[in-house]
Amino acid sequence: MRQLFTVILVSITTVVFSQRNVADSTIGITWLSPQYGFNISQGDLAERHGYFNAIGFTAGYKTKRNLFYGFDGNYLFGNDVRLTGLFDHLLDSKGNITDQNGDIAIVVVYSRGFHANAIIGKLIPIFSPNKNSGILIKAGVGYLLHKVRIETQDQVVPQLELDYKRGYDRLTAGLNTSQFVGYSYMASQGFLNFYGGFYFQQGFTHNMRSIFYDQPNTPVSPELRLDLQYGVRLGWLIPVYKRKPKEYYFN
Repeated sequence: MRQLFTVILVSITTVVFSQRNVADSTIGITWLSPQYGFNISQGDLAERHGYFNAIGFTAGYKTKRNLFYGFDGNYLFGNDVRLTGLFDHLLDSKGNITDQNGDIAIVVVYSRGFHANAIIGKLIPIFSPNKNSGILIKAGVGYLLHKVRIETQDQVVPQLELDYKRGYDRLTAGLNTSQFVGYSYMASQGFLNFYGGFYFQQGFTHNMRSIFYDQPNTPVSPELRLDLQYGVRLGWLIPVYKRKPKEYYFN
């Protein structure tokens, strides 16, 4: 976190001392962007998870032709796990899970994952105050992973510790494609630079575990899954300008 803060601080400093007037021309510029998204699950993903929050970062370059090339990565998290009966076989006669001391254990589950993508895009300067703002369209291809995170807090439940968690976490991974349609605004002067819009993602994934401990007699499906997400995404653009060369005059 300290290193990330340092990178952002340096980037902001670069903007402060090297700000360009982008009102009159289209410029090539490096973009750095922390971002947040809220995604709803559909397809096969909706059988296991509901919503996901996504916090991540985009880095890339916008050319003078308003083409964008870059990469992004996002950490996915939420607590809307839709799997039922995951630990039913661990319940005692009173409906509780007990820890190694025989005390009632508190077991919580969360939705977790990440995705990383290579991105191409196009900025269309309409409904904009300058040629570097407008409708932003992006498409990406990359890698998606998601799973159920299991926590037993400070207690020890032998059946849910270490490698045993793998029998319940539904780890799933594979190829994903993504699309974004929104609006990007770059101020002619100042720091009001942002984008926002609608995000869509299609995951072509497979189960990564060979057995589910809660369903030991049911073979794990090797079939291709279609894990869909859609939602909104907001980002703060940090333009990184090259410093203007200093001019020296000699008599």
